[in-house]
Amino acid sequence: MSLSAATRAETTKLFTTAMWWVLGLILLVYIGMTAAGLGFVFAATAAGALPGQEGGGHVPTTGLASVLYSLASTIGYVFPLLIGTLMVTAEFRHKTLTPTFLATPRRGVVLSAKSLVGIGIGVLYAIVALIATVGPAAGFLAGFGQDAELGAPETWAMFGRIVIAFALWVLIGIGVGALVRNQVAAVVVVLAFTQFVEPIGRVAAAFVENLDKVMQFLPGAASDALVGSSVYTAMSASGTGSAHLEWWGGGVVLLAYAIVLLVLGYLTSWRRDVE
Repeated sequence: MSLSAATRAETTKLFTTAMWWVLGLILLVYIGMTAAGLGFVFAATAAGALPGQEGGGHVPTTGLASVLYSLASTIGYVFPLLIGTLMVTAEFRHKTLTPTFLATPRRGVVLSAKSLVGIGIGVLYAIVALIATVGPAAGFLAGFGQDAELGAPETWAMFGRIVIAFALWVLIGIGVGALVRNQVAAVVVVLAFTQFVEPIGRVAAAFVENLDKVMQFLPGAASDALVGSSVYTAMSASGTGSAHLEWWGGGVVLLAYAIVLLVLGYLTSWRRDVE
């Protein structure tokens, strides 16, 4: 089977299940509620409109819009990472890889097809995340007299980099799924690292000297560097953790994670016999 035929098969396989739209719906609701809540608090604080404020806000207005819009990737990246992981581990769990490999004996073609489909679903999730983030955040910014910066080229460039980040996160997820066959174990690893290990390390880097020089190479930090803004970098600007990669450096690091995990997954677990 050719790569194009395998890609069509993988596309059908993904979109005939509820997995992709359920995660997409959760992404929409979760990111939308977070952006609305933080958008209200940050915009109202910057405008000095909260009860008990005197004189003005304590949140800098410069770059506030980009920090809010970057929530799409800062907290939303776990969703493309999960869908990529599930695209592979679901095959091991439901034992559908056997007929897949019988139809396409060249396993590298199958993995490549999954990667192409993964890039597509990553772009789709990025669009959903941007709609969920920009809508409420820009609404509250404008409502409190702050600049929503939707006419700035830099804002739209950041949106483009968020799309790239989501696509790379799906590839990382596919690599994790190929490397860790057990679906429960893979999901636990993904959630533990993204929701506990790295966030705690990045918060600590804002207060522990020189720790930021290590943390900047973690995948979440690299993703934020690629996007160009995040609540973590805004927080570290006032602490000791100020080291961060350039946007292109973040992209290179994130791409390197994807390539290494995909190659390791292919050379180890993906080439082994399946039941």
